[in-house]
Amino acid sequence: MLGTGKTILIVDDEPLTRSGIHKTLETWSAGKYKILSTDNGAEALEIIRSQVINLLITDIRMPEITGLQLVESMQKRGQKPVVIVISGHADFHYAQSALQLGVVNYLVKPIQKRKLLEAVEGALQIEEEWERVETLERMADPQLLQAKLESQQYSEPVQQAVRYVEQHLQEPLGMREVAMHIHLNPSYFSALFKEQTGFTFSEYVTRSRLQRAKELLLQTRLPISDIAEQVGYQTPKYFIKLFKEYEGKSPSQFRKELKQEDDEI
Repeated sequence: MLGTGKTILIVDDEPLTRSGIHKTLETWSAGKYKILSTDNGAEALEIIRSQVINLLITDIRMPEITGLQLVESMQKRGQKPVVIVISGHADFHYAQSALQLGVVNYLVKPIQKRKLLEAVEGALQIEEEWERVETLERMADPQLLQAKLESQQYSEPVQQAVRYVEQHLQEPLGMREVAMHIHLNPSYFSALFKEQTGFTFSEYVTRSRLQRAKELLLQTRLPISDIAEQVGYQTPKYFIKLFKEYEGKSPSQFRKELKQEDDEI
């Protein structure tokens, strides 16, 4: 089931269309979502300033502020809800412009209820995925992320080592073992890895394991002991100790804070 507590805003200057969409979504929602509607872009912007909108459904052609201008105005304010645009015409130019603004669907009037609900459910799923990705980006280790972004510039042996680490985080990972895997002398490999990634091999493995652990804490309900095992630690105690050193909080506290953020959205 899709997440609850979200808000859908309908903007259309045609009373029958606006009312029809509103009633259809109210019935479908059965109280899971807050459904708002207005007949103009200016009022829509006032609503958007006062609360979070998760899904915007807007007519593309309206007086004063068009649907596309409304989307552009929201984006300039740093707000990026998922958007469905509706139109009385199958206009390729408008559809192309809408896609360039990141609009996820384009519906032509008269709108069938089935197509409307399919579009809304699909858009809300996309919005949840955007939220998940945004959360993952916020909790990313910036130094590790930078190293990964630069990985294409590494020599082939170091790239092989990085791939090997990613594929074997759950297993014991020693520098000597990985050096043998890529056919390099361990001492030479150690110096080469540090020079190119900026990390010692051991620190790179630790940061990679903790990053994977944070993803599991966000995306699953696995016990801390299971997460520790999945990222290569034999005992939860050592995993928790490392996690606290790097994150300044325990895995349980980290998960609790993420849950609180989700509840506030």
